[in-house]
Amino acid sequence: MKVLNVHRRRYPASIAKLGEVMETLSGPNDRIWPLEHWPAMKLAKGLEPGSAGGHGPVRYSVGKYVPGRLVEFIFSRPIGFDGVHRLEAVELSRNETELIHTIDADVKGSAIFAWAFAIRWLHDALLEDALDKVENHLTGKKKRTPWSVWVRLLRAAAKRKRKSSR
Repeated sequence: MKVLNVHRRRYPASIAKLGEVMETLSGPNDRIWPLEHWPAMKLAKGLEPGSAGGHGPVRYSVGKYVPGRLVEFIFSRPIGFDGVHRLEAVELSRNETELIHTIDADVKGSAIFAWAFAIRWLHDALLEDALDKVENHLTGKKKRTPWSVWVRLLRAAAKRKRKSSR
């Protein structure tokens, strides 16, 4: 099954400002990744090509990196995901930019069901949280996109599973 999942948000900021935010990804002062509510993104060597890491059970390595503009990750897990996810800053005008996150993958086997029933929903919520975090940083707002009932149920089930496995 082909998966093309895109999240985008426009910001009233220059490409230089958005680029500065992108440079913090997976670092100690990350202004993109919503680690307040989700497993942190960790990369062994930061944003340099070849750097391996991931978040939660999802694993990937940096495939392409253009400072302040693009970082593309190549999936290594979950098994059955063959493709990339990328984060790209696009200049729309002098003081307007867009941040775009794209998953472009072929999904096979049991990963199709995992994507359809869990991963997609959790991923979408995580990405909206990330875009909110960038918006709040750039504008001083306190935006918080609410999670769906399904996302709250999935997160509660995962929390119970973690507790029972201790």
